[in-house]
Amino acid sequence: MNRAIWLLGAALLALGLWRIDASPQRLWDGLAKLGWLISLMWPPSFGGVLPQLLQALAETVAMAFLGTLIAAVLAIPLAACGARNVARFWPLRFAARRFSDSLRGIDTLIWALVFVSAVGMGPFAGILAIAVPDIGVLARTASESLEAADRRPREAIVASGGGALLSLRWGLMPQVLPEYVAQVLYLFESNTRSATILGVVGAGGIGLALTDRMRINQWDEVAGIVLLILVAVAAIDTLSRRIRMRLIRA
Repeated sequence: MNRAIWLLGAALLALGLWRIDASPQRLWDGLAKLGWLISLMWPPSFGGVLPQLLQALAETVAMAFLGTLIAAVLAIPLAACGARNVARFWPLRFAARRFSDSLRGIDTLIWALVFVSAVGMGPFAGILAIAVPDIGVLARTASESLEAADRRPREAIVASGGGALLSLRWGLMPQVLPEYVAQVLYLFESNTRSATILGVVGAGGIGLALTDRMRINQWDEVAGIVLLILVAVAAIDTLSRRIRMRLIRA
């Protein structure tokens, strides 16, 4: 049985490679061109406009931060509506879960195209494009965390006369909040990279500057912008990791 599965997998892989014309010659030619582009990127340059690039990078980070923050706030009530141990009315749970599925089922780049057409080019469209799918992601994970939480604190609050909101706030949320914050921080780091791509479709930020340099073949400046992005992502990753470790220790 295992051998048949491996053979089937190998056959599907070979069929896929043949279908996309992944020939060794094509791969070799691509690597040669990639090496030529890398040689054009050295040494990296900022084109004498480093302050403008840093401002665009700050705009990208701000887009990611605000989009993630909006999603983190709006996902909480949606998660509560989708959790079995919070929302007893099953049509409400079904609607909340399908709504969150529809939000995260569409890629951020597609949402960016939609919002650029709806509200115009600029960072506002990028913030909305980041927030909308993240609401679905966070609502799904938070809903599952609520369902997996210990029910005894909530039952104790209900037994002492507390209502549904009080039992949710003091009985369930303290259990899931550290994990929820860690998930939000991870999405913030991921959204910083996503916000870079959103500039390609007119959502503002450093991605617009990156696209302009690539269009006019200024590959040394492309390398400089990529280095700025890598430094920003590394800094955010380090900060997020420290916050997550503090939450774990707490």
